[in-house]
Amino acid sequence: MRSSPFDVYYEEYDEWYERNRFAYLSELKALEGEIPRDKRGLEVGIGTGRFAEPLGVSFGVDPSINMLKVAKERGAEVIQGRGEELPFYDCVFDYVLMVITICFLDDPSTVISEIRRVLKPNGLIIVGIVDRESFLGRYYMEKKEKGSKFYRDARFFSTEEVMKLLEEKGFRRKKVIQTIFDLPEKLKEVEEPKEGFGVGGFTVIVAEKT
Repeated sequence: MRSSPFDVYYEEYDEWYERNRFAYLSELKALEGEIPRDKRGLEVGIGTGRFAEPLGVSFGVDPSINMLKVAKERGAEVIQGRGEELPFYDCVFDYVLMVITICFLDDPSTVISEIRRVLKPNGLIIVGIVDRESFLGRYYMEKKEKGSKFYRDARFFSTEEVMKLLEEKGFRRKKVIQTIFDLPEKLKEVEEPKEGFGVGGFTVIVAEKT
């Protein structure tokens, strides 16, 4: 997991959610209905805790020490670490959340295997991505090509690619939903998530450990 730009520009990263509040709240709305309540959860790539705190995810791991300081202030129990080597025992979490993180991983396949390892039987993985094949994916691909400090090293995935990877790693897909139907800076209200994928820029994939 590449941490350096996020460690240096963590405040700028966190401010994005304030500048694009309706996009952020739309993503939260899509995720919140999929988070098991009163269960033990972990966020891989917790960042500044923007998702963990409102969604009630108690634990988080991230390589960026500066981001973890902010997440800790927001109430999460955090550990510095990488998704490729999660510092937890086997079968300890009911669900694992991973939002946007997959496009910044050095080895997504290993991270998914590690997530499966720390999940209890029938535990859930909840993955939020910017779908590469969507209008939003193309928008961020342009940012990547222009050398954006956050996206220059990103590897964007399509929803179908992530679903295939999850299946290969021993997960059974349960649900796919989408949101963000216009550019984040153009949104004027919180958008309602819809089932499926292919139209929205932000996709949530829910899969169960088999």
